[in-house]
Amino acid sequence: MAPFDRLHPALQHHIVNSLGWRELRPLQEQAIEPILAGEHALLIAPTAGGKTEAAVFPLLSKLLSEGGSGLSILYLCPLRALLNNLEARLSGYLQWVGRRAALWHGDVGTGDRKAIQRDPPDLLLTTPESLEVMLVSHGIDHGSLFSNLRAVVIDELHAFAADDRGWHLLALLERVAQVAGRDLQRVGLSATVGNPEGLLGWLAGSSLAPRRAIAPGSAAPLDAEVRIDYVATQENAAQVIARLHRGEKRLVFCDSRSRVEDLGFRLRSLGVATHVSHGSLGLEERRAADRAFAEGRDCVIVSTSTLELGIDVGDLDRVIQIDAPSTVASFLQRLGRTGRRPGSKRNLLFLTTTDETLLRATALALLWQEGYVEPIVPPPLPYPIYAQQILALAHQLAGLPRGAWERSIDRMPGFAALPADGRRQVIEYLLSAGFLHEDSGLLGPGRSSSAAFAARAFSISSRSFRARPWSVFSTAARSSARSTTQRFSSAPKAPPSCC
Repeated sequence: MAPFDRLHPALQHHIVNSLGWRELRPLQEQAIEPILAGEHALLIAPTAGGKTEAAVFPLLSKLLSEGGSGLSILYLCPLRALLNNLEARLSGYLQWVGRRAALWHGDVGTGDRKAIQRDPPDLLLTTPESLEVMLVSHGIDHGSLFSNLRAVVIDELHAFAADDRGWHLLALLERVAQVAGRDLQRVGLSATVGNPEGLLGWLAGSSLAPRRAIAPGSAAPLDAEVRIDYVATQENAAQVIARLHRGEKRLVFCDSRSRVEDLGFRLRSLGVATHVSHGSLGLEERRAADRAFAEGRDCVIVSTSTLELGIDVGDLDRVIQIDAPSTVASFLQRLGRTGRRPGSKRNLLFLTTTDETLLRATALALLWQEGYVEPIVPPPLPYPIYAQQILALAHQLAGLPRGAWERSIDRMPGFAALPADGRRQVIEYLLSAGFLHEDSGLLGPGRSSSAAFAARAFSISSRSFRARPWSVFSTAARSSARSTTQRFSSAPKAPPSCC
C-alpha cells in the first residue's frame, strides 16, 4: 500500500480535489507511516519544504480514524507572527474534515480564550510561554483541556534547541504529559541541521517510544545564486539596493533593529517603497507592514532575523543580506526564502561593510559549498530553567510536597543531568531568598515570588532568574553537570578545511 493510501479517505479527497495536488513531496510521503504508528519524528527540510503538511496530515488522519473529541494536537511555534501566519492554513485543513483549529497567544482576546476553554478545538496553535500561562492559571481546568491530548508538533525546532528556551519547552512537555496522563507523541519540524539524530534524541526527552529522523534531500541546492560584494557603508548598501532589481520584491536582513530602521529610512529617502519588520514594532504595525509587502510588487522589506523563520511574506524575488549572519544554518534559512516559483532560482546577495563581515560571508559560502551545517548543541546547566519550573509547579499545584517535582520534571534530560546536590541547592536558594516558603513539608510561592512575577508571571520563562547568583553551586557540581549534559547532543563536528 502506498503511503498516501494510508491516510483517511476524507483527507485524501481534499488533498487531491481541494489542494489540487497530484502527488505528495518525498518528506510528506515518508512521514506518513512513522507518524501514523505513533513514533516521535523529526522532519527536516528547507523553508517551504512542506513540513507543516507532513506533520499535520498523518496526525489529522489518526484523529479521524480513532475518533474522539476535544484538544488532541498542540502546535507550538517560537513566534506569534508564525502562529498567525499558520492559523488560516491549518484551520482550512481541519474544516475540510469537520474539525477545528484555534489560536492562543498574548494577542488573543479574553473572550476567545474563554471560548476555547468551554469548547476546546481539535488543534491549538500556541507558544511555549502561553502554554506555561495555561498551566499556572487556576482559572483553567487543566484536566478538561488536556485530557484528550495525543500529540505535540514543534515548528522551527532548531530555534528552540540551541538555548535555554528549548529546556523550558521540554519541561513543559513533561508537565503537560503528566496532566494528560499519557506519553505524548512529539513531531519536530526543522531546517537542515548538522546532527539530526542528536536533535531527535533531545526532542524525545524522557520518552522511550520509537523515533525517526526524516530528511529526504534536505541539503541546500548548490545551484543557488550566491554573490558577495563589499560596499563599505550602509549608505552605499542603500544605494545598491535602490538601483538593483527594480520592479522586484526584495527582502533585506540586518543584524539589529537600529540598522533596520536606519536602512529603511535611507531607502525611503531614495524613493523606494520600503517596510520594516522587527520585534519592537506594535502588532498592528507589524501586520500592516507584512500585508503591504505581501501585496506589493516593486518594494523592499527590511527585517531582523524575525523573518528568517517560515513566515510567509509573499512571493519573493531577492534576498539581500547586509554583512553576514553568524551560522550556515541561518544563511540557509534566508537563502530558502527565495526560489519558490517554478523556474526561479534561490538567491542571496551579501552586501558587506567591513573586512570582518566580508571574510565571514566568504566563509559561510565556502562552508555551504562543502555541505557543512552546524550541529545544534543545547546549553548545559539549565539551572535558571530548573528554578523557574519549580516555582511554576508550586503555582500550578497550589503547593508542592518536597520531591513532588521529581515526578513532573526531573525526568527531563536537561534536569536529570544536573547533580542531585546542585538541584538541592536550587531549592534551598529559592527558600532562603523568599521565592518559596515551606509549611509542614509543603512548598508554596513565597513573598519574593509574588513580588517578582506579576499576573503574566511565567510567560517570561526564566529571564527573571538569569541574573540570580547561581555561583552558589560548587565548581565540582557545575563541571559534573556540564560533562553529563554532553550525552544529549552530538559533539560539534570540525568544520571543513576552508575555515
